[in-house]
Amino acid sequence: MDRAEKREFVANLSQVFESTGCVVVAHYAGLTVSQMNELRSKMRQAGGTVKVAKNRLAKIALQGTKSESIQSLFQGQTLIAYSDDPVAAPKVASEFAKANGNLVILGGAMGATALDADGVKALASLPSLDELRAKLVGMISTPATRIAQVVNAPAGQVARVIGAYARKDEAA
Repeated sequence: MDRAEKREFVANLSQVFESTGCVVVAHYAGLTVSQMNELRSKMRQAGGTVKVAKNRLAKIALQGTKSESIQSLFQGQTLIAYSDDPVAAPKVASEFAKANGNLVILGGAMGATALDADGVKALASLPSLDELRAKLVGMISTPATRIAQVVNAPAGQVARVIGAYARKDEAA
């Protein structure tokens, strides 16, 4: 990498640390190329991104950002996984780490909050933004359907009573 590429990489990484919902830092030593591609594709499907981090450049990119407190995590072969949804990147990384022992989650950051490995795993256990939205829509629509059922019930009962009287009169 020449200086211009390094500057561009640092600028892009700094913007990532500043704007994303969550960043996960992990060691990837021992992962094969196919495993790394699998991780990248799973992360992409969840709306996140995986990048191999050059430690020195990542530390420079962290300076002055709200995630500056995670500089100590960048030692050894590290990668970063990030997403706008604060739960997507930790969820995919944790699930992948369970299946592949070579991916070791070191920690991460959610805004200005530094997370250790347990914090990332706890974040991964939360429902995603889409799941929360679905639950909210379900909660909102359930009372509306119940109200419609309650309002329609008396009208239906009146119609059944009138129908019964009509059948009774026909039979007589």
